Amino acid sequence: MNVRVRLREPTAEDVPLLNLWDSTPDFRGEFNDFGLPPRDHSDRVEKGFVGETAGTFIIETLEGVAVGTVDWRPAVYGPPPESIAAQLGITLAPEARGKGYGPEALRLVAKYLFANTRANRIEGSCDVENVASQKALTKAGYRYEGIARGAQFRHGAYHDLMLYGLVRGDSL
Repeated sequence: MNVRVRLREPTAEDVPLLNLWDSTPDFRGEFNDFGLPPRDHSDRVEKGFVGETAGTFIIETLEGVAVGTVDWRPAVYGPPPESIAAQLGITLAPEARGKGYGPEALRLVAKYLFANTRANRIEGSCDVENVASQKALTKAGYRYEGIARGAQFRHGAYHDLMLYGLVRGDSL
């Protein structure tokens, strides 16, 4: 496998770029635009962007060009902490889409989470019409698990999501 991207924790110097991306509909794209106001990421600098159950990495080329973000948040499947999975989100800059960066970033974040957190499960989901994300998750080794009907509210309506997952021990 030819690795062309790496993940890194954002720094204070990245906040203007993250704020720009968060406020740009073209960057968010059709499937990540929830109609919410842009977030100011400067409040995250002091506490850090990466934690046990939630975090954000910048996806950058090996030449150091930032091309997107991948983040995770908890998905709770029961009361014990062992039942908390990591639910992923990924967004690539328009000029970086279709170049294979997404599957690489999804593999890298899974490896990171399995090595550095207690998560036994990592999952990604995408709109049933988001063919690019379906392909990226599949290429990254995530297994298709089914449809979560009416799971996501976006653009004034509920949307069905395709669910993909990895568990600790799956090959990447």
